[in-house]
Amino acid sequence: MERVMRIFADKNVKHFFLAITAAGGLFILLSQVTVGLFHVEKNCALWLLLVSLLAIGGILAICLWYVQRQNKRMEEAALQITAYLEGETDARIPCDSDGELYRLFHAINTLASVLGAHADKELKTKESLKNIISDISHQLKTPLAALNIYNSLLLEDAKEASVRECALLSERELDRIETLIQNLLKIAKLDAGFIVFEKNTENVADMMKDIELHFAYRADREQKKLVLSGSDNVTLFCDRDWLAEAVSNVVKNAFDHTRGGDHISIEWKASISVVQITVRDNGCGIHPEDLHHIFKRFYRSRFSKDTQGTGLGLPLAKAVIEAHRGTMEVDSILGRGTAFVISFLT
Repeated sequence: MERVMRIFADKNVKHFFLAITAAGGLFILLSQVTVGLFHVEKNCALWLLLVSLLAIGGILAICLWYVQRQNKRMEEAALQITAYLEGETDARIPCDSDGELYRLFHAINTLASVLGAHADKELKTKESLKNIISDISHQLKTPLAALNIYNSLLLEDAKEASVRECALLSERELDRIETLIQNLLKIAKLDAGFIVFEKNTENVADMMKDIELHFAYRADREQKKLVLSGSDNVTLFCDRDWLAEAVSNVVKNAFDHTRGGDHISIEWKASISVVQITVRDNGCGIHPEDLHHIFKRFYRSRFSKDTQGTGLGLPLAKAVIEAHRGTMEVDSILGRGTAFVISFLT
């Protein structure tokens, strides 16, 4: 009975059976009118009515059986499709008969096979890419470490001011190259889907205090003020290390584009469904021409005076935030400052 009720839940099927019933009722009505007009004997009229009812009942029963049979096949097909979507890549719909429905099933099976082949190819490509990234990381980090050691020895032994100055510049550039390589590798891993975030419920205030501590020395050295503002009770389900790095990249960007005496603030708040973190500064602002490009990798503004950036900090931050199903928006007024607003649904 339940199966029959599910069949009639389909409006088209319901209308089909109503049309057959209406047609049968009209046929019986017309036959009785005909019997009355031609004065057919009572027994014949009863037999005609009975035969009509049986015929209509038989037609309805056959139609119901056919629709039930087709519905059962559709349910079996739906089960196989669900199994495929849940990871059973060998699941296929039985299609050992003829007809339009089985042609559709065969097309779905073909599509599943093609998707499976693409998935296998993508998996092999990702595995190959993972090995390449690992090799590149190893090949670049080893000589960089050696160069850092040589430069440190040179700096220790440097007696002339010019040699010492060159060693310091070299050290700065080596640090920049190392940061660039690390960011490139992180973005490559994020793009390839190799990063598995270890998410836990984290206290946002604690994360922001760690970031403040990280930039405390730079703020003091550059005579800039870093201010925190937010509730101690706001929590967020995230990977603490990765999200802290993303916010740190935004804060670093604020430090890179402010002058001595400027203010940088990190604010956070929570509403019913959103946790929001805002990094705000009163620095030089972003030129309107650059607003739509700042999240592009390696983008360098022709208006920016920053020559030390790699052009990867903000793109990496955005990638990490989006991997946490968050968004990052920017609002800036040239000459007055910039605000990066990071939002997460909770």
